Order: sequence, then structure tokens, then C-alpha cells
Amino acid sequence: MNQLDLARLQFAMTSIYHFLFVPVTIGLGFLTAVLQTAWHRTGRPDYLRLTRFFGTLMVISVAVGVVTGLVQEFQFGMDWSQYSRTVGDVFGAPLAMEGLAAFFLESTFLGLWLFGWEKLPRRVHLATIWAVVFGSVLSALFILAANSWMQHPVGYQINSSTGRPQLNDVWALFTNPVFLAGYLHVLLAALVTGATVMLAVAAWQLRKGADPEVFRPAAQLSLVVIVPALLFAMLVGSELGVIEGKYQPMKIAGAEAQWSTCQPCSFSVFQVGGGNKDENPTKIFEIPHLLSLLATNHWNGKVLGLNDVNTQYQQQFGPGYYVPNIFIQYWSMRVMAYLASLLLLIGAAGLFLMYRKRLARARWFLVVATWAAILPFLINTAGWLLTENGRQPWIVQGLQLTAHGVSPSIDTTTVAISIIAFFVIYAALAVVAAVLMARYSRKQLAPPPTEHAAPVPAVTY
Repeated sequence: MNQLDLARLQFAMTSIYHFLFVPVTIGLGFLTAVLQTAWHRTGRPDYLRLTRFFGTLMVISVAVGVVTGLVQEFQFGMDWSQYSRTVGDVFGAPLAMEGLAAFFLESTFLGLWLFGWEKLPRRVHLATIWAVVFGSVLSALFILAANSWMQHPVGYQINSSTGRPQLNDVWALFTNPVFLAGYLHVLLAALVTGATVMLAVAAWQLRKGADPEVFRPAAQLSLVVIVPALLFAMLVGSELGVIEGKYQPMKIAGAEAQWSTCQPCSFSVFQVGGGNKDENPTKIFEIPHLLSLLATNHWNGKVLGLNDVNTQYQQQFGPGYYVPNIFIQYWSMRVMAYLASLLLLIGAAGLFLMYRKRLARARWFLVVATWAAILPFLINTAGWLLTENGRQPWIVQGLQLTAHGVSPSIDTTTVAISIIAFFVIYAALAVVAAVLMARYSRKQLAPPPTEHAAPVPAVTY
């Protein structure tokens, strides 16, 4: 592996790891705010106990997510200095907004929420947790705006003296069609992730017989969120596929390993072969017209094949091979879609049991729901692989190739050593995060406060 391969591997490793915690933070933050709002409105101590319980898990996720997110920022200067130098006048703006506005907003109000239980009025304290949610959502907005610009560059002009793109329309960043659909998709995925984590924890506690009257509402709340959020995520994801089919046709063709242009186009459930430059895979059980619908929103829509798009790019950008890794593209699409469908079935089964008032007694479902916590993390990872791998070999679509973005001043050995160091550090963080999440997920709820007792801090040790 050369320097480029190692630099890409390092950024992929840190990005995937970081995004394990981002949707948990956003999703659990929202659900924690809902629980505290319920306590504020009803005065029921059970809602306060659940707020403290799941708020602890949210704080753990925030702590690990912040550490891993900072590492990503440094990598733009370490491994990708040519990229930063070339597009920093555009890419740096939303990142600066995220750091100066969203991150400080989120962290400041998180501190107020953690330590304000005994000091702030109830309404003010409730406002702090909603401010934390708003800050995390705002942070995702700026990051997704920057990423969407890499997928579909807008709002810039080329500086005649430097030859580099510079931002001339900041509003265009936030009206980018790739951003609008992608941002909503990420928020819905975060709700699904947070709700599935809550469901898994509540299911485990119900299996153990711990406070069933308290954890049953938590399981019900999570199910009420999972099913509609997942349905809307699928609809928005489908629309995002249509948008990407317009601006990044290579990405959509790669998701089906479609080498030749077709009209109408089928979607294969499974295939044998179909890796890089394998133009004759054996496709098993094809669903007629489905790819046309997913890529164009039309029953008989036309989808350009990989070879035709590659020819167009060669004419537009010069000689080269512009086809991404097809194996990753094809299977990441199916891992995301199939596991999302499985999670939807689990959620629907939970809603049925909730309707029949058998949710807490259906042991088989409680076991399945506990292990279902793994699914959204696999779905999210597959979704990001589909998005980022499908853009290759571009680091910014149509503007800069990934090979032209690496730092010229570092060598392969340096990147390899840093990968090993990051791997060791991230492995240690993974152990710490797993132990803390497991430990606090299995803890008993704090006892309900007595009538005259002072409120207790959000996080207990």
C-alpha cells in the first residue's frame, strides 16, 4: 500500500469510529430531552429516573465522540494538506461555523445541564437539555454542509490569481440539494440509532425484571420513534439516491454493479462476482424496474452504466479510470437496505406486542431487541461507505482527485506508524466506551426522590 492508500485507510478508520457515537449522541439527546419534558409536565418521578439513566449514556457518547472528532480535524493538516490548501477557502467556512458556534453551544449547555440540577429553575434546566440537542443538530448541519459540497460543489468561483475555488455564496452551501436530503437522512438515522439503543437497554432491563413499570414506557417510547423514523429515513434515502443519480451517476451505477446503460433497470437481490472490472457477474433474483425507480423515480427510468459514465468523465476531465471500488459499493448498499428492513420488522413486531399489551412478557422479543442494538451501527457504517466510496477517485467531485489531496511532505512509513498509534488509542477508547456503556446500561435505576429531597445530578457514580 502506498501513501495514498494508507492515508485513505486512516481517515476511513477514524471517521467510521467517530460516527459510531454521533448518532447515539443526537438520538439519545433528543429522547432524554423528551423524557425530561415528560417529567417537567407530569411530575412523575419515573420520568426523572429515566432521564438521569439515559442521560448518563448520552454523556458517555458525547465524551468519546468529542475526542475522536478532534482527531479528524487534525488529519486535514497531517495527511491531506494539499486538499486543505486547495479547497480550504470553501471547506473551512462550515467547519469554522461548527467549531465556533455549534460545538461551544452544545458543550456549554451540556455543562449547565449536568451541574444545574440543584441550581437552575426547572424550566431553565429543561431548556438546557434542549439546547444541547439543538447544538448537536447544528453541529451535524455544518459538517454535512461541508461533506455535501465535496459530493456536489456549489457556491464557489475559481480565483483567477490562485486557481483555487473560493466561496462566493454561503447560502448555496445550505441549499445544496445533496445537503438537504443528506442532512435529513442523517438526522432520521440518528433518531433510529438512539431509539434502538434505548430499546435494547430497556429490553435487557425488562428481561432481568428490573423496574418493569419504569422501563416499559422507555421501550414503548423507543418503538414509537424507531418505526416512523426508519420509514421516513428510507423514503429520504430513496430521494437522495435520485439526487445522486443526477450529480454522481457513477455512485448509483456502482451500487448495482451496472456496467452498461439500461432502460428500464432491475435491482439484483444478490450477485456472484461483480468486483472491480468484472463486467459479467451472476445476478440472482432481479426485481424488475426497481433500480429505475430508486435512481430516477420513474418506472422505466434510464440509468447510465459504469463504462458510459467513465467515458464521459474521460472526455470531460482527461484520461483516467473514474470507477470506484464496485465490491464495496454494491454490498454496502445491500447491507444498509437489508439490515434497515430487518430493523423495521423488529420495530413493527414490538409495536404489535405493545398494542396487545404483551411487550414486557414476550421474552423472545426482548432477546431480539437487545441484540438489535448492533443493527443501526452496521447500517450507518454501510451508508457512509456507500456515500464516500462512491465519490472516488474524487475527493471533491469534478474539482480534485483524491490522489492530488495528500500531503507531499510525509512518507508511507510516517502514515503507517500513525495508523498503528491511532489504532492502539482507538482500541483503548473502544474498551473504555464499551465497558462504561455496558456498566451503566445494566445499573439499577436510582431510587425515586422523596417528596422533600433535593434533585440529584444527572450522572451518578
